Amino acid sequence: MSTVKIPIGPQHPALKEPVNFTIEVDGEQVVDAKIRIGYNHRGMEKSAELRTYVRDIYFFERVCGICSHAHTTTFTQGVEELLDEDVPRRGLYIRTIVCELERIHSHYLWLGVAGHEIGFDTLLHYTWRDREVVMDLLEAISGNRVNYAMNTIGGVRRDISKDTIPTIKKGMDILRKRMQYYLKVCVNEPTILKRAQGVGVLPPEVARKLGAVGPTLRASGINMDCRKDDPNAAYGEVPFDVITWDSRDVFGRVAVRILETLQSCNMIDWMVDHLPKDEIRLKLKRRVPEGEVLSRYEAPRGELIYYIKANGSDKPERVKVRTPSLANWPSVEYMLKGGYIADVPIVIAAIDPCLSCTDRVTFVDAEKEKTWTMDLESLRRYGIEFYEKKRW
Repeated sequence: MSTVKIPIGPQHPALKEPVNFTIEVDGEQVVDAKIRIGYNHRGMEKSAELRTYVRDIYFFERVCGICSHAHTTTFTQGVEELLDEDVPRRGLYIRTIVCELERIHSHYLWLGVAGHEIGFDTLLHYTWRDREVVMDLLEAISGNRVNYAMNTIGGVRRDISKDTIPTIKKGMDILRKRMQYYLKVCVNEPTILKRAQGVGVLPPEVARKLGAVGPTLRASGINMDCRKDDPNAAYGEVPFDVITWDSRDVFGRVAVRILETLQSCNMIDWMVDHLPKDEIRLKLKRRVPEGEVLSRYEAPRGELIYYIKANGSDKPERVKVRTPSLANWPSVEYMLKGGYIADVPIVIAAIDPCLSCTDRVTFVDAEKEKTWTMDLESLRRYGIEFYEKKRW
C-alpha cells in the first residue's frame, strides 16, 4: 500500500481556528489521522489565580463566545458550593433559562456551519437568519447578544420582567416551528443524507472508551447528560427528556442537536410559566473558605468541568477547566479513519470543535516520564533564559 500524508492546518481556509490535522490517505481513503493542538494557548487558568472570584466570572466568560454562560454557570455554582450557600430559586430559574437559550443559539449556529461544510449554504443562511431571534431574546434579557454577564456568585445580575415573558414565548414559537422545518429538511434532503449517513461512525463502546461527551456521545445511543445525571441550577425541577440517536454517525449528531433544540424551547416555555417569585441573588462574602470542588454542567457541546481550589482568600488558588472539545478530540481521530478526504471537514465539524476552549500547555519530560506546569515567575524566568541563549 502506498500512502500520502496531507497536512491540514494550522492555518487553512477550511479551519476557523488554528489546529493541525495530518491525514494519511491511500487514494481518496483516510487510513490514519493525527491531531495536534496547542497553537492557541492563552494562559487563562494561571491568570485566574491573580484575579478575585468576582473578576474571574467575567474572565471565564471569555473562554468561549458561544458557551460564555455555560462557563460562568459552572464556575459560579462551584464557588457557591464552597461557600455552602443556596441560591434563590428565581435566580436559578433565570440562570437556567439563559443556559437553554444559549444551547438553542449554539445548535442553530452549528447546523448552519454543518450545512456550509457539505456545500449546502442555503441551510447556513436560513439557520443564521433564524439565529437572530434567539440572540435578540438574549439581548432583551441581559442587554448583550454575546457574553451576557448574567451570572454572579449567589444568583444572577438581572431579573426577567413580566413584559419580557410574552416576547420570550413568541420567540420560542418561531424557533420551534423553524427547527421542525429543518428537521424535515435534514430527514429528506438527498445532499444531507448522502454526506451525513454512515460518515464518521463512532460505535458506543468506542465512544465510552475515548471519553466522548455531549451530542457526540448521545448520537452513539448513550444516554448521558449532566442535566439529568447530576442536576444543577433548576434542572432538577424542569421536565425534559435526554435526546439520543443510535445511527452513530454525523447524521445522528445532526438529529440530536435538532431534537435538543426543540426540547430546549419546551423547557424555556415551562420555566417562564413557573418562574418563582423570590429574590434573584444573595449577597455573599468575598472570601471563600478553604476547600476544593468539582463543578459540572452540560454545555451545548457536552460535559464541562471546573475544578476550583480555595485557600481562604478572595482569589482562587487553582482553577482547572476541562472543556467538551478537549474530551471529544480523541474520537475525531477514530472517526476520520476509514472515511474519505471529502468527509474530513464535516466529521471534524460534527463535534462542534472550539480551539479557544481546548488549548492548554503542559511540560513533559519523556525520559523521566513526568509532567508539570510552571508558575508565573518560573515561566517568566524560563522565557528570559531561553531568549538569552537564542540571542548568543
